[in-house]
Amino acid sequence: MAHEPATSDELATVFARMSGLLLSEETVGSVLRLIATLAREVFPECRGAGLSVLDPDGERITKAATGELVERADRIQYEMKAGPCLTAWAQRTVVRIDDLATDTRWPAWSRQTAELGLRSVMSAPMVAGDVAVGAMKIYAGQPGVYGPREESLLAMFATQAAVLVANAKSYADTSRVSTALQASLRDRDVVNLAKGILMGQGRVDEQTAFLQLADTARQRRRSVREVAEETSRATARRLR
Repeated sequence: MAHEPATSDELATVFARMSGLLLSEETVGSVLRLIATLAREVFPECRGAGLSVLDPDGERITKAATGELVERADRIQYEMKAGPCLTAWAQRTVVRIDDLATDTRWPAWSRQTAELGLRSVMSAPMVAGDVAVGAMKIYAGQPGVYGPREESLLAMFATQAAVLVANAKSYADTSRVSTALQASLRDRDVVNLAKGILMGQGRVDEQTAFLQLADTARQRRRSVREVAEETSRATARRLR
């Protein structure tokens, strides 16, 4: 028999906690671990909850799970390249298995997962905008635990989770871009300083000074930045 789903107030509290985590700029891993823990709180019957995402190599992995049971069930799915979580992710729809002992959609996966002591499974895609960023799943040890109301609840939860994951990724991407931009600005400043030195020494224009740096870099098989740094350091030593 399915449990009574969380009330709207309870869900609002859960989502507020998740939003608070985003505001505190936690890492993606921390976000995902909290989501998995909160999923288990919302679905107290489940024996485990977890989230699947892509790793840097484009492989599907369980980034966060409430226990080894979830990781083992997921691992079977990844090895077989078939199962409810992968299907939910690919087709962007909630997938529910009422009883692994009788479901015929993924018989090999269902059989091995049932051997772990699991009977009910539900997976929901994590979609942010038009991008599927992963999938959430919950496992129960008894058959017939979940129903249509739980499907809607998990879909709501997965939507909130997807937004957090996407925002956390955007924050990380922005940080990387910011770091790259700062490095680019430093490179520009070093090159500009070296150009100014060459312009003063040889009474040449800016374009000619840059071409001198580039030609030296080519001859020495160094970057323009490295040659610019050497030029600046050499001038500083002469001025001491």
